[in-house]
Amino acid sequence: MTIMFNKASPLPVPAAPAPRVLVSGLDAGYPGRPVLRHVDTEIRPFTITAVVGPNGSGKSTLLGVMAGVIRPSAGEITYGGSAAPAFVPQRGAVGDTLPLTVRQTVEMGRWAERGPWRRLTRRDHAAVGTAMERLGITALAARQLGELSGGQRQRALIAQGLAQGSDLLLLDEPTTGLDPEAGERIAVLLTALAADGVTVVQATHDLAAARAADDCLLLQDGRLVSQGRPDVVLTTSALTGIRYPA
Repeated sequence: MTIMFNKASPLPVPAAPAPRVLVSGLDAGYPGRPVLRHVDTEIRPFTITAVVGPNGSGKSTLLGVMAGVIRPSAGEITYGGSAAPAFVPQRGAVGDTLPLTVRQTVEMGRWAERGPWRRLTRRDHAAVGTAMERLGITALAARQLGELSGGQRQRALIAQGLAQGSDLLLLDEPTTGLDPEAGERIAVLLTALAADGVTVVQATHDLAAARAADDCLLLQDGRLVSQGRPDVVLTTSALTGIRYPA
């Protein structure tokens, strides 16, 4: 641990922990359509960071770059941990008609380490079981993913991410389309994960969820216009002119 000394006090002051993710000069987008423009930010470990902004502002693109599924055109990302990020896309990105049970869906979280065609080990099964128990979906193990309610399905997808064993969980709109009770349950789960040492980054339109986060990134037109504590970032003046879905 690095120790710094405060000139006003003889007592040592522990240095702030290194960022879990450090983003420097990031440009990213899609062929013929740039999205993010020179984004500089950092994600503190063991916290919940909310990424907010209107549709098209670059929230999903930023998460995709952090997850490694979108290649940046400029800049770099440095990770403070050895584990690869676990990425949970929007529910709409996972087809309702896929013939998968809840357990099979969560087991897919082990593919990054095991591969899709190799048998799961005892360690893999233990990770899957722990993730399902943590998300409260063990009793749903044999149900088809398409049969679940929106909240149950979202918990299955988060369990899939958790089963990867990463301490960096990236979620794209985890509560969109959920009723208030289901959304609150997801929020409580994310808070518990952060308390247990998981760094959570969620893109969200839910300003209540954003205000409950530890840190907030406000994007507009592909640029990071503000970052910091939610009470500092999500001010009336900062949100003026930005339209959010009801």
